[in-house]
Amino acid sequence: MFMKKIFLFISILSIAFINKSSAQGCVAIRSTGGIMTTCQQHDSTLGGSGWLFSSNNRYFRSYKHFIGTNEQKQRIEQGTNVINHSYTMDLSIVRLINPRWSILLDVPIEAYSRSSLYEHNNVGRFETHSFGVGDIRFAVYSWIKDPVKVPRWNAQVGLGIKLPTGAYNYQDYFHVTDSTTRLGPVDQSIQLGDGGTGITAEINAFYNISRHLSAYGNFYYLSNPREQNGTSTARGGTPSAAAVKNGSAVMSVPDQYMARVGANYSVRNFSFSLGVRDECLPVHDLIGGSNGFRRPGYIISVEPGVTYSYRKVAIYAFVPVAVVRNRTQSVPDKISSDLTGKTIHGDAAFADYVVNLGFTVRF
Repeated sequence: MFMKKIFLFISILSIAFINKSSAQGCVAIRSTGGIMTTCQQHDSTLGGSGWLFSSNNRYFRSYKHFIGTNEQKQRIEQGTNVINHSYTMDLSIVRLINPRWSILLDVPIEAYSRSSLYEHNNVGRFETHSFGVGDIRFAVYSWIKDPVKVPRWNAQVGLGIKLPTGAYNYQDYFHVTDSTTRLGPVDQSIQLGDGGTGITAEINAFYNISRHLSAYGNFYYLSNPREQNGTSTARGGTPSAAAVKNGSAVMSVPDQYMARVGANYSVRNFSFSLGVRDECLPVHDLIGGSNGFRRPGYIISVEPGVTYSYRKVAIYAFVPVAVVRNRTQSVPDKISSDLTGKTIHGDAAFADYVVNLGFTVRF
């Protein structure tokens, strides 16, 4: 019974880990669709087969601007900061083929709002919005060991494809004057998709230290070979000469990765966890070019969590709290630095924490 709870808990950890990693603010990591490691409990009555369904709800509010690791506190004091509200509901279903193999389908439903001054000619603070289906992902998973024969530790590898189903040129109205608006693509941070067909690779592992204590680790990488998706960053206007020169006139299709490591303690129907979480949108892609507009950076968080499981249902809550936020220098930043002879380094808004709430059902 304990091993069943451990397997289920590890799967929940992994769901909360990846489900909607749209990072924390302007660093626009897209939904990565629940890393369903399927570290599922082994149920002899099902022979290791069956289905898992999960719904993860992720919310954050980003409003603190950073250049590198330096917070631009004056932005809040002056009222010029950008405020993003991000909500995603990831609906994931896993087919458990046998104790070792499983298949995932993940569908994210996303709702964003973005409040700013500079995008509306500084005539006032207005909002733009987006809503719809994000980028859908399929993945296949396999344990390196038979989880029935080797219950103390295991590692799972996954390979998948991320489809460009989410709108990457979603449009809303921007104010030119108090009474005049112009239709144009919303900011990259609230686009529903990135416009690229990507390849996902995952490694998920656990080790049972004792009857109540276990360790976990997860790694996820999304490779997007496409360099740019053709969406203008001029908000319905004409790109500046500087943006054309440095390549930021159109949106990039960036890679992204996430990693988690930590421990959990299980007692009765509850499991309590504490770990470290790293979400990153890198400056350079693994495959293909890296130019185009992007806000690269990373967030390192301390991640407490709790899971309650009863029979085939598990309910969880995870709240990663940011301890390091770094908006790194993008390729257009570097090109502009070379062209002007001055260091150019853009900023990005980050959240203080992220709330993940959800449940998983096996049937």
